[in-house]
Amino acid sequence: MSFSASIITLFPELFPGPLGASVLGRGMADGLWSLEAIQLRDIATDRHRTVDDTPSGGGAGMVLKPDILARAIDTVSPAGDARPRILMSPRGKPLTQSRARELALGPGAVIVCGRFEGVDQRVIDGRGLEEISIGDYVLAGGEVAAMVLLEAVVRLIPGVLGGADSHADESFENGLLEYPQYTRPQNFEGAEIPPVLTSGDHGKIARWRAEQSLALTAKRRPDLLPPQKS
Repeated sequence: MSFSASIITLFPELFPGPLGASVLGRGMADGLWSLEAIQLRDIATDRHRTVDDTPSGGGAGMVLKPDILARAIDTVSPAGDARPRILMSPRGKPLTQSRARELALGPGAVIVCGRFEGVDQRVIDGRGLEEISIGDYVLAGGEVAAMVLLEAVVRLIPGVLGGADSHADESFENGLLEYPQYTRPQNFEGAEIPPVLTSGDHGKIARWRAEQSLALTAKRRPDLLPPQKS
C-alpha cells in the first residue's frame, strides 16, 4: 500500500507545489505516494462558508471553528483509518528525522493546516491531533510547514530516491551532521579538493568523513552529541 497524504487547508491550490517536482513528483507519478488537498470551506454549511469565529475570552484574530474542522477530519479520516492526524503548529514537537522516517514507513498522514490565531483546542484533543513544528517561528499558515513535513517524509519512502543507501550518510541519519561534499573541478578559485578524497583509499576516505562529520557536529550542533562522562 502506498503512502497517502490528505491535507485539510483553506488554500488547496497551493498543492502539490514543489511536492510535484523532481524525485518527489516522479514518486507520485509512479504510485509510491499520493496527495489530496481538501478545501475546508467546502465542509461549511452556511451560505458564507464560514470556517472561523472570534476567540473566546477576547483577543485579536479568529479561530477555526471546531464543528467545521472536526467534520472535515471525520470526512477525510473515518473510523478505521490508521493514518496519524497531524496539526502543523509552532507549539508542537520539533520535526525530527526519526519522526519523518516513522511516517515514511506508515500508511500516510492526515495533515491540518492552521490559519488565523489557531485551532479550537477541543478539536486537537477530541481528534487526537499530533502537533508538529518545523521551527521556532510563526508562519501565516500551515501550508508551507505541511510541504516541509511531506518533503522530509516522502523522500524516505522506499523507492522514491532510488537506492536504499541514497540517504544513509545524510545529516541526522546517524545522529551527526553530514561531512563536507566536493566534486570536480579539482581546483576552484584556488581551493583544492582534499587529497584524501581522490586517493582511492576507501578506508581513509571513510575515516576522514567520520572525523569531519563529528567535528562539524561538535562545532554547529553540540546538542546532538552524547553527554561527556565526568
